[in-house]
This record gives sequence, C-alpha cells and structure tokens, in this order.
Amino acid sequence: MNKFMFISGQWVGKELEKIPVYNPANGTIVGTIPKGGTEEAKKAIDAASDAFPTWSQLTVYERSNYLEKLFQLMNKYENEIAEIMALEMGKPMNDSIGEVKYAASFIKWFSEEGKRVYGRMIPSDRGGKRLQVIKQPVGVVGAITPWNFPAAMVTRKLGPALASGCTIVIKPPTETPLTAIRLVELCEEAEIPNGVVNLVTGRASEIGDELLTNPKVRKITFTGSTEVGKLLIQKSVDQVKKLSLELGGHAPILVLEDADLDIAAKGVLASKFRNSGQTCIAGNRIYVHEKVYDDFILKFKELTAKLKVGDPMSIDTDIGPLINQDAYEKVKNHVDDAIGKGALCVLGGEGEEKNNTYFYQPTILKDVTPDMLIMNEETFGPIAPIQKIYNDDEAIQYANDTPFGLAAYVFTESYKRANRIIEQLDFGIIGWNDGVPSAAQAPFGGMKQSGIGREGGIEGIEVFLETKYISIGY
Repeated sequence: MNKFMFISGQWVGKELEKIPVYNPANGTIVGTIPKGGTEEAKKAIDAASDAFPTWSQLTVYERSNYLEKLFQLMNKYENEIAEIMALEMGKPMNDSIGEVKYAASFIKWFSEEGKRVYGRMIPSDRGGKRLQVIKQPVGVVGAITPWNFPAAMVTRKLGPALASGCTIVIKPPTETPLTAIRLVELCEEAEIPNGVVNLVTGRASEIGDELLTNPKVRKITFTGSTEVGKLLIQKSVDQVKKLSLELGGHAPILVLEDADLDIAAKGVLASKFRNSGQTCIAGNRIYVHEKVYDDFILKFKELTAKLKVGDPMSIDTDIGPLINQDAYEKVKNHVDDAIGKGALCVLGGEGEEKNNTYFYQPTILKDVTPDMLIMNEETFGPIAPIQKIYNDDEAIQYANDTPFGLAAYVFTESYKRANRIIEQLDFGIIGWNDGVPSAAQAPFGGMKQSGIGREGGIEGIEVFLETKYISIGY
C-alpha cells in the first residue's frame, strides 16, 4: 500500500524517500508514505491559497453538497476505512467501525451547520446609520492530526473548515497516515475542487514550521500533546496566527455512594478501555466512595475480565496493541510504580513485548494513593487505578488537582448533587452517568492546559470564521 501526498488535485511524492507504516499488532509494514518537508508544505499552502477565493465565494449550499457527497462515500467505504485503521493503528475492528461512523458524523453535521452561519443587524443609537455584522472564512487552515483517532480528528477539522469556506492543508501523523490519505481520496472522488483539500506527509518539524511561519496560513488547528501545543503557541506569536488546540488530558472519574453501580461499572469500562486506553478523554484516575468501594471493584472486575486482548482485525477483539514501545514503557512504568508504592493489582498487571509489538492486559489497581505516577500523569493505556474517597469535597479537590481540564466523569443518581459537583469541576467536558460523551453536535475541548477553543457543535465552526462589523451611513 504505497501512498502519496495530495497537492492541488494531484498525487505527488513518488520520487521522494519513503517512510514505512507499521502494523503495531504484528510489526509488519502495511504501507509507505513520502518523506515530504518544507518544499512540499509550501506547494500545498500555495495550492490552498490559490483555491481559497473561488471556494469561499461558493454558496454555503454548494459547499454543503460537496460535504454531503463525502459523507455518502464514507458510509459506502466504511468497512474499508475501518480495516485500514485497524491495520495501521491496531484499533479493534468494532472500535474502528465506530470511529468511521463518528468521523462521518462531523462531515454530516457541518454540511448542515454551514447553512446556519448567520450575521445580524444591530439597532443604531443614531439616525442615518445601519449596523451590520457578517461572518467570513478565516482563510487557509493548517491541520495537524494525531495517531489515535486517524479518521475522526481529520473530519472534525475538515468538516467545519470546508463548510465555512476555508481551504486546508492536512498533516497526518507518520504512525497512522493511511486512514487520512484514504479520506482525501474520497474528497477527490466527491469532486471537491483542486487545491481545497491538500495533504502533506513526512518531516513533522519542517512541515509544522512552514504551516506556522507561512503568512498564507491564517489558522492552525492541532490535536496532540500539551508539550507540542505550547511550542505551537510560541511559534505562532510573530504572526498572531489563530490557533485551535485540543491537548492532553488527565480525566478523573468520581463514583459516589448513591451511584447505580451497574451503570457506573459499564461507564468506567467504556471510558477507560476504549481504544486500549489511548484516548485523550479516557478516565485516568478513578475515585470511588468508601461505602461502595469494594462492591464497585467487584462489578468492574467482572466486566473487565471479559475483555479479549488480541488481533485487532478480529471482530471479537476488545483490546488491541499499544501504538509503540514508548507507549508500552510508560504504561509498564506506571503500573510498576503504583505496585511498588503499595497498590494492589486486582486484575491484569502484565504486558507482552514481542517482535516489535506491545500488548498490555487490561489492568485494575486498587488502594492507589495520590503520590503515585499514574495519578499525576496521563497513562494512555489500559490501566484503571482506583483510589478510595470519603466525601464530595475531597472528590472535587482530587479531580481538580491537575493542570489539565479536558474531561471528567461523575456517577451519581442525585440531580442536585451532580449539578453542584459538576459546576465545581474545572473541565470542558463532563460525562454524568455517561462514559462516552463525545458527539459531533456538541462542543469538544478543554480548560486550563488542555487546549484553546472547541471542536464540534456550533462552536466548532465559529473558530474558522472572522467576525466583520460594518457601519453603514445613509
């Protein structure tokens, strides 16, 4: 599966050095991509800039029709896209199919949301004047996407960018670029005009620097680590470039004594182990009230023990491989540190490193304490650490004791109690009795060091628009 870059409607890069893409489940090479850099990024930016005037002048209904075609094609090739994802990322097929549906939902949502970008008239305080506000597209967008959601993180940026009238240059990760390339092939099949969608693969530092320093790029949208996000902020300063950043998380889960423990156990399972724990909103710290501590662990263990670790291409697999050795070492270090400091392993606790593949069993740790690494760092793996709590104030304090603020989860049957706690949690996304809160029609993003801006919902298109105020005398 030899793939290339897409610039101004042409597949290019055949002559460049190739980067292999590995299957993390067996270590085999599943494809190659060109090792592009500054020159290719410049060409892609120029193509997007040249296409912008015509694309932005189309009616929102014309742009919507293109996105609707793309949505239909994603549905048509759903299984194929999912198979590519499973091969290059190790995401189990059931999860991969679910992600393709989720990714397509952003294209569908923004194909309609573009029609709802309204201006307004403002009453003037003086006669002979009319005050008007209009919304216009930002311009060329640079999109840098992560490896863990190789379809949804593309469409969550592509959909609103195109719907608003922007053109785009996509830089997918070298670990999982093939899914993004397949989506761009579908953009071509949907007959989206040349230069509107471009894709560049290769040297992240060179491509990223060009996106950040080229004045033709008016906006950067990035999903990834907080460390890289901070670098993007620094490099964007000279041009005051617009940024949307969805960064790291360290999500707490609060299970209170009045929770429905069956709902809580299922919700925690979904939050913690989806995509082998490799999600930015995965529950990373689980705080359970002392009165239901043992009962919750028992129910949670019963569900977790049923999860099957194995080949991601099998429809029966629940837990696939970790993406690479660094991810495996971090997970192992967190488990070893916790056990070394007194945590008890209820389930799992073992990994397998073999032939450049890295699997780790779904693991439950109890009697965890705040000083352990796993309670202070994002694990990004299938490890569920559980700490005992005694009251709501303590739960809130522990939950907020982090520089991150992406997602948090609360399990309680009390409406009054839930609302009081939720209002005090410093997180952009809250799952109340819900372990999977993401939806295309809802705003996704974090507080504190978890990012800037929101993706999805009406907020998701606003960040691709400029607000222009016009004062009309007559």
